[in-house]
Amino acid sequence: MKEFIALCFTKPVIKRASLTALVVGTILIVINHGDALIRGQMDANRLFKIILTVCVPYIVSTVSSASTVLSMTKGQS
Repeated sequence: MKEFIALCFTKPVIKRASLTALVVGTILIVINHGDALIRGQMDANRLFKIILTVCVPYIVSTVSSASTVLSMTKGQS
């Protein structure tokens, strides 16, 4: 588990997860909140949901990348 956590904080994993979160998060924000953003209907609740919309793909990408690297270093596929 320590090795997995350490992999989550390596530069390549962070870079890939950040790019994924930026692209996927932006697309999801436009789909889910675009109309409200255009109308200027921002409140704390919507801002919280937008932040989560970016965090979820970051976490998914991080876990996926770290799992892949870990399985490759242990000779599994």
